[in-house]
Amino acid sequence: MRKAFGLALVLLAAGCGKAPDHDGGGGGGGGERATSAAADRAVQAPGIAPSAAPGVAFNYKYAFRLPGERIAAVQEEHAQACEKLGVARCRITGMYYHLNGERDVEARLEFKLDPAIARGFGKEGIAAVTHADGRLVTSEITGTDAGSAIDAVNRSRADQEEALKKIEAQLAKPDLGGRERVELQRQAQQIREAMAAGKAEKEEKQESLAKTPMTFSYESGNAAPGVRRALSDGFANLVAALEWMLLAAITLLPWLLLAGLGLLIWRRFGRRRPAPSAAEAPPA
Repeated sequence: MRKAFGLALVLLAAGCGKAPDHDGGGGGGGGERATSAAADRAVQAPGIAPSAAPGVAFNYKYAFRLPGERIAAVQEEHAQACEKLGVARCRITGMYYHLNGERDVEARLEFKLDPAIARGFGKEGIAAVTHADGRLVTSEITGTDAGSAIDAVNRSRADQEEALKKIEAQLAKPDLGGRERVELQRQAQQIREAMAAGKAEKEEKQESLAKTPMTFSYESGNAAPGVRRALSDGFANLVAALEWMLLAAITLLPWLLLAGLGLLIWRRFGRRRPAPSAAEAPPA
């Protein structure tokens, strides 16, 4: 009996001295890690990594809403983040800031980024807005299959070079007729122009793959981004229509008055028939 009681005490002490299981979900550290991971997911910019879609040129657009007095500071913070990366990885290509009234603010910042850092830069931009009591309200990511377009240009160029070689070989013949020579020269010129256009298109697609455009739009107030602009444009159109109608009324009013006066004179005097003369008077 004593041996059994002593064995139970040993097992109980071993159980109490066992280190806590860090893989379980009941510890405080695990709860903190889960909260931190949830916060990280909350500020991550939705997007696609360039490695997941090779040959696709992306265009990122983010719209934020935050207090108007903080927009200038957040816009400056985003600009400084781009400048720290250097012009080889990030360039500011446009900036806009407009104060409408006393507190309503609309702003925009445009970048050209290294595709490898574009998604991370967007995530950091969202975090800066969230830290300033703002939020992301619109996220738009569009893509163009630039790789396929470049491959198509390369295939066309190979065919064009082969066709141009054949034409130049025919033009080298000494017994070639005049009309035939003119026609071949015209065809050769068309091929050269097509090759130049294809080269320009290829360079444009390569540039889109090398630099990813990104736009940050900022707006204050309770209205969603773009709603205030639509209302402002609608009010401006209404005012313009009223101004046009007023101008038309002022222009036509004198003529309308003149026409009304003429009509009044005609109705008053024009309808009176002249009295018959003695010759036209009927016999008694």
